[in-house]
Amino acid sequence: MPLLARFSYDGEDPYVVQAAFLDGPTVLAHWHFDRQMLAEGLHSPVGEGDVTFSPHRAAGADELRIALRGPAAETQGDTVLFVEARALTGFLEQTYAITGAGEEFLDVDKLLDEFLAR
Repeated sequence: MPLLARFSYDGEDPYVVQAAFLDGPTVLAHWHFDRQMLAEGLHSPVGEGDVTFSPHRAAGADELRIALRGPAAETQGDTVLFVEARALTGFLEQTYAITGAGEEFLDVDKLLDEFLAR
């Protein structure tokens, strides 16, 4: 079943790619993916547990296979999605223009200050 996915990236959280999966205007699920794992998954299988990525070839097009595992208590929690590799590669290139590979930085002191202020 075709599904619309909206990927987004914020340089303030440089390790994360956010994905919203939609059926028309309805958001079915939100996931946060590791940007490096997404990039690596285009070329070789990566991940374990709840999220795995692997390259896939179908109908002459390269794709990224994304396997998502829901909580064990949910009987309908497992999903497999396929994303066109060319579109994802273009998106990732845009993220690297914001924060280059290996240039990620997370200010842990600032994060702790914000957390402890609550």
